[in-house]
Amino acid sequence: MSPLDISLADLIARLDEELPDANVLARISEARIRAQTLTDLGDQLIDHYVSKAKRNGASWTEIGDAIGVSKQAAQQRHTPAPFERFTELNRHGIVLAQEAARTHKHDFIGTEHLLLGLLGEPRGLAYELLVAKGGSAQRVRDAIDEALPPAGEKAPRGHIAFRTESKEAIDQARLASADLGHDRIGTEHMLLGLIRVEESAAARILRGLGFTSDELHETVKAEIAERLAGRDEQ
Repeated sequence: MSPLDISLADLIARLDEELPDANVLARISEARIRAQTLTDLGDQLIDHYVSKAKRNGASWTEIGDAIGVSKQAAQQRHTPAPFERFTELNRHGIVLAQEAARTHKHDFIGTEHLLLGLLGEPRGLAYELLVAKGGSAQRVRDAIDEALPPAGEKAPRGHIAFRTESKEAIDQARLASADLGHDRIGTEHMLLGLIRVEESAAARILRGLGFTSDELHETVKAEIAERLAGRDEQ
């Protein structure tokens, strides 16, 4: 019995339902994209528990035994990555950004893909801020779609690299979290990171929607403070 409430039949039925007019070859391409996304999520699931085990004092040898690989392999694969302090929602946004790049057949992850990733995670604060300013999720999506480069000839396989401005936005997200005195990096910090890279596609899109870096900083600060205060009152 599968440990997940999902089966191969469920995945097939959903793909067929969402692409009723696609031919068999198009469905193969889409199935590969979805398989890669599932793989990425699986890697993040393992990373989550590896980090937890390390915090609880487990050695790399013990972790390697649990995974079924050598100590060296476990350490190489699961040494804390750039996304170590990212929240689950923010990590999911990164996965969605990679999926968006594959879907549009781009061999890079640009800031516009990172913005699509945030829009694809409705549980995140970034989504709420985007929709509140943009008026609707569709209006924000349309603005991003207009800025996307033309689709490539075929979807890339395997790892997709971040563009320089995307790496800078991720670094700026960390700085934004530190500036606000927060101990984790959420979708709201990623949004701040994107607008801080002023010449990036995402920053131009955000400015077109009416955002400014300073105003967004103050909005995030106020929203987080309000949420923390509400938690203390419970």
